[in-house]
Amino acid sequence: QVQLVESGGGWVQAGESLRLSCAASGSFFGLLPMGWYRQAPGKQRELVARITRGGSTNYADSVKGRFTISRENTKNTILQMNSLKPEDTAVYYCNADFHREFWGQGTQVTVSS
Repeated sequence: QVQLVESGGGWVQAGESLRLSCAASGSFFGLLPMGWYRQAPGKQRELVARITRGGSTNYADSVKGRFTISRENTKNTILQMNSLKPEDTAVYYCNADFHREFWGQGTQVTVSS
């Protein structure tokens, strides 16, 4: 089992930055493939960024060059979000892959114009 807790969401103005953190705990060892997803009102959940065990990353086209996913340590995964836009407004979810997918409860990010 894997438990995921997100933090760092909030309200910002366009152009500002936010740093989201995902803390993982549970009965696993080593690094897990981790991802950040988001879901805006009335829209489907979409992938924002992903990082593999080996450290390879991939991003949604809409966030390339603005967002960075990284590992702070073996348990914490960070999503650094710069140059935020109103269209980035969504609930952001942390995701881990350990035999199956696990999800956090989500953290709200609101970007005003």
